[in-house]
Amino acid sequence: MAIRIPIDAITSRFGDRFNNIRSQSLSTRFSNLRPVSEFLDLKRLSKPANFGEVQSRVNYNLSHFSSNYAVVFVMLSIYSLLTNPLLLFVIIFVTAGLWGISKLDGRDLHLGFRSFNTSQLYTGLLCVGVPLGIIASPFATALWLIGATGVTVFGHAAMMDKPIENAFSEEAV
Repeated sequence: MAIRIPIDAITSRFGDRFNNIRSQSLSTRFSNLRPVSEFLDLKRLSKPANFGEVQSRVNYNLSHFSSNYAVVFVMLSIYSLLTNPLLLFVIIFVTAGLWGISKLDGRDLHLGFRSFNTSQLYTGLLCVGVPLGIIASPFATALWLIGATGVTVFGHAAMMDKPIENAFSEEAV
């Protein structure tokens, strides 16, 4: 019996904010990448006066710098894998093992002393990969990645003031 997760029921709560992200290609997604000089403009960093201003800044900056924040996430992901070499090894080992087994196209692997069918190879890969994966602490790495990305992205979004031209466009006349 397969377990089905109703993704539409979960994502529908976010409104239309994520609909365009799912349908975009990578080149389209990163076409609105802002320059580093704009993303790290120290002249626009300031402490927000109140929580309303924090909300306003975060709403604006999350859409304005969304591609930059995606790059920050990718860079933190690479950093987390480089600082956890066992996890990186396990990912490469399991991926290479699955790729190697799929290249057999259902045939047996014949070594000089024994032959192994694909079921035995998958079982062996599972018996080696799962304990190594548990030792490599992927959950701690994922939680660190979520926390580091959240602090970095929301910290930047809350502290980065809107451009002058956008600040005046919101005021009622």
